[in-house]
Amino acid sequence: MFNVILFQPEIPPNTGNVIRLCANTGAHLHLIRPLGFELEDRQLRRAGLDYHEYAAMQVHDSLAQCLQTLPIATTPPHPNPSPRPLSSFAPRPTQAGERAKEKSNFESPEEGTDVSLRELLNTRRVFALTTKATRSFYGARFQAGDAFLFGPESRGLPHDVLEALPEERRLRLPMLPHNRSLNLSNTVAVAVFEAWRQCEFLSAG
Repeated sequence: MFNVILFQPEIPPNTGNVIRLCANTGAHLHLIRPLGFELEDRQLRRAGLDYHEYAAMQVHDSLAQCLQTLPIATTPPHPNPSPRPLSSFAPRPTQAGERAKEKSNFESPEEGTDVSLRELLNTRRVFALTTKATRSFYGARFQAGDAFLFGPESRGLPHDVLEALPEERRLRLPMLPHNRSLNLSNTVAVAVFEAWRQCEFLSAG
């Protein structure tokens, strides 16, 4: 039904919770290396209980490799034409020094692929959930097969990945002002269930 992409996840119980969520919703889980844990980690397996065997999961060496497994969009991968910005939930400003240190590589082909990350992201229906966005998640309209991209718990998605996505596909969940972020597995749950609701809870089969 949907694709959940965890980019370099760090905390095993969060990923375990997401495994259980995907098993119960029919979502396909993609993990992007490097992972902050081993897949046999006891905390991960405890959080996922015995759902590992029921969840469709793949581990990829890079985001580009993951995106190449997703279908090319047959409809424009855009939300509503004019989603309402979350002006009262503006993201924390990025320090100029931090941005200067980041080396952008989204225009160049990633190692092992002939296609740039920007092209891969723009030809697939991928939506990034990030506190750095200003557009509301609830202004978007989703369909079966859409992919939701989440960054690592301690730092979020890299600047170059976000810049490779059109602004209207960088989405933010509402939060009270001055709060940092929601728990990763909670954010995944909110995203998947809202998208599934929009599809009238159709079965993955």
